[in-house]
Amino acid sequence: MNPFSVIWNIDVRNSMLLGTTILFGITGTGCNRTDRDLTGESKVPSETKASLSVVDRVSAGPVPRKSMQLYSLQPGRVEPYEQTPILSKTSGYVESVAVDLGDKVRKGDTLIQLRAPEYQDQVAIKLGAIEQSKAQIEQAEAALGASQAAERSELAMVQEVQARVERAEAQYQRWKSESARTRELVAAGAVTEKLADETLSQFQAAAAARNEIAASIESQRAKLLEAQAHVGQAQADLKAAHAKLTVAHSEHAQSLTMVEYLTLKAPFDGVVTSRSVDAGHFVQPAGSSNATPLLTVVNSQRVRVLVDLPESEAIYVNADTFQGNQGDSVEILLPAQPGKRIAGRITRTSASLDAESRSLSTQIELDNSEGKLLMGGFVQAKILLEEKKDAWTLPIGAVVRKNDEAYCCLVVGGKIEFRPIQTGLRVGDEFEIVSGLDGTETVVLARAGGLKAGQSVEVLAKK
Repeated sequence: MNPFSVIWNIDVRNSMLLGTTILFGITGTGCNRTDRDLTGESKVPSETKASLSVVDRVSAGPVPRKSMQLYSLQPGRVEPYEQTPILSKTSGYVESVAVDLGDKVRKGDTLIQLRAPEYQDQVAIKLGAIEQSKAQIEQAEAALGASQAAERSELAMVQEVQARVERAEAQYQRWKSESARTRELVAAGAVTEKLADETLSQFQAAAAARNEIAASIESQRAKLLEAQAHVGQAQADLKAAHAKLTVAHSEHAQSLTMVEYLTLKAPFDGVVTSRSVDAGHFVQPAGSSNATPLLTVVNSQRVRVLVDLPESEAIYVNADTFQGNQGDSVEILLPAQPGKRIAGRITRTSASLDAESRSLSTQIELDNSEGKLLMGGFVQAKILLEEKKDAWTLPIGAVVRKNDEAYCCLVVGGKIEFRPIQTGLRVGDEFEIVSGLDGTETVVLARAGGLKAGQSVEVLAKK
């Protein structure tokens, strides 16, 4: 008995080679033998060909669980926490410069002293205006006192004339009554006509006196009104003098402020990083066309690392907020110090994308009390944008996209079955699987896009 084997190599989809071996046992002299044609190739009986089956070998296994971390590595630049160019509010000559490049300063320290005598002159002028206003107040107060005294005098005169009016009225009424009674007595023959004439004369005199006093009281009342007007004028003058004194004080305070501007002081604790002025220089006020910073003071005890994140990553960024949320963790890598890493967190973002670069401006604030980070230096920021712990994951080759939906291929009973899934975070060549799998399935892990539902497959054994 001479057994032999015939191996057919079948080219299947995706260029995979599948070998199928058919073993035929041939015994005895009555057995059929395989003949060879003129080319030397073996001839296989037709019934043997019908027994062949075609299967695809695939790499498959359970869905792995792992932690996924999405990082972004971006260049950043170091900027001071605070930076102020020192300019003058006023024009003047530099009298002295108290600091130089690299000097450390404290808040309120004198940096530059300017000289401008005209501002000192203004202080003296405003002091004189204050004294003048005080004198005017005293004058107005005296005038008010005099006018009030005149008012009181005129009021007394009015009251006196009023009393005379009352007396004249009483005399008028008396002689009027006496004249009428005398006339009645003359008619009765009790008194002479001469007595009646004398009584009438007294009545007429009382009437004249009453009219005279009535006229004088109107004149006196007019004088009282005039005195009251003088009092009102004096009060207005006094009020104006007080207002003028207030203005004088304000102008004096302004002149002192201008003198204070001649002394340029440090706005905060920091370091002088630039100097462009010396004693004797004439400086222009800030805002003029040729005004330049005299000094620059920076606060380098704390720094800001500025990083621009692309739009595709901006959605994942979390910054510190007043609600207590912690920003994304960051590692700052220093090119000048290989292996040196500084830990930090995203402090704040611009909350909007730049219209031109489509990037999100991000800041990381770091302590720099040791002075290791130089202002203007470039670093690399490794930002942990997103982290998923113990997540279901699949490689990118295991995910099939059809009409904006995601699927994976399961091996069920040696055949392919499509399962819809929902993907989440993507890190490198792996997807997070949010839903659709429970971990008990056998999933095709590579080249799933070339498979069809119901296709027979053989799972490759792991080496």
